[in-house]
Amino acid sequence: MFELLTDELRVQVLDPVADRALTGVRYCTGGYVFQVHDERLGPLMSGPTYPDDFNWFDGQGIPDAFALAPVHGVEPHALVLGVGVCDLAARTVVDPCTWDVTQEPGMLTFRTSHAFEGVACTLERRLTLVGRVLSSTTTLRQGSDERALPVVWFPHPFFPQPADDALFRASTALRAPENDGFEVVDGTALRRRRLPEGHIGPYLELEHAADGPLRLEHRHDLLGAVAMTTTYVPGRFAVWGNHHTVSPEPFLERSLAPGEDLTWAVTYTF
Repeated sequence: MFELLTDELRVQVLDPVADRALTGVRYCTGGYVFQVHDERLGPLMSGPTYPDDFNWFDGQGIPDAFALAPVHGVEPHALVLGVGVCDLAARTVVDPCTWDVTQEPGMLTFRTSHAFEGVACTLERRLTLVGRVLSSTTTLRQGSDERALPVVWFPHPFFPQPADDALFRASTALRAPENDGFEVVDGTALRRRRLPEGHIGPYLELEHAADGPLRLEHRHDLLGAVAMTTTYVPGRFAVWGNHHTVSPEPFLERSLAPGEDLTWAVTYTF
């Protein structure tokens, strides 16, 4: 694994080649934050099965994914951005993308390119750590001549399940459709209705009023709170959790025209 270090934090990042056994067809393999350690308090992130065990589908830490909008070829093969050509039926990677990785003090940059079924694009993932602020910046460059590129991307941070029912407060008004797992209080705060039992927990798509970047103050038993901020206006905004973890997922949803570039970021302040 790669590491980003400050006096207070140690961020573990998967090596797309050396740590391939820890990746799969779901999460972007370049820029995958596996764990964030506070030098005094210990590990700060969780996962659906953490700390009991690990599997690539559930993951842990702060992964992110393009997997909901694969570029389909001859079934069951499809291109998953940031992963490579995959057999979606077998859930295996047939031709993993090749990342060029550059490490500088406080920064890791991952670059790759894709060409598949008329789609050509380049992808750059950049992680920076300054003090207690971790930023993940993505740039996607559409190189296709004629075909538009649909993009559905979302961060999947796995925060530890807080001891009480309060989860996070958002910078925008929220509304929760009727469900058994979560409820909105005071218009902007999400709380858990009950602690899930077992591995599978509730998933909910929240209604929101964001017309600008989103900021969340997520409860954290060791730190008090972790701030999560996007540079984009979320489309869908989902939340999932089980007895180990809770994960807010603000989606970026776009269609890139030929020759169009797009850059966005998510920042975590620990």
